[in-house]
Amino acid sequence: MKEKEQEFLNRIESHKGILYKVSKMYMDNPDDQQDLFQEIICQLWKSYDSFRNESQFSTWMYRVAVNTAIVFLKKEKRKVDKYEIASENIKEDEGDSQIKESQIDHFYKAVQKLEKIDKAIIFYQLEGFSHKEIGENLGISEGNARVKLNRAKEKLKEIIKNQGYGF
Repeated sequence: MKEKEQEFLNRIESHKGILYKVSKMYMDNPDDQQDLFQEIICQLWKSYDSFRNESQFSTWMYRVAVNTAIVFLKKEKRKVDKYEIASENIKEDEGDSQIKESQIDHFYKAVQKLEKIDKAIIFYQLEGFSHKEIGENLGISEGNARVKLNRAKEKLKEIIKNQGYGF
């Protein structure tokens, strides 16, 4: 295997959690998530030569992943079923881990109902990006990133409340 390919694969392996999160935030169906995951990998490879080490690889990867997810969503014109909840994944007798998994699934379903920019902002915030970094990645000011993040959080809370999960 060529050195460049191996380097790429090693970097992807180190940061593949990012790709899973983006896929899960933008797609609700596991098959669609896998398709998006593969599409992101393809786009990363196609644009790998453009990565100049001017930023961290993970930062560049976030940008490519989120942009690919947005384009993928538009191109495929996929609609998220707003009322589908995977009840087969919820079992009463499996304790705390199952409850946490249910909460995570519920959260991702709510995130999928947000506008594209709000999804991206929530994603960056979950990854620990500062307001300044969020702004830089989205091409907006730090103050605007702060305002948009607060608004996205409020929208997310409202969606979760409306789904009956409550706070």
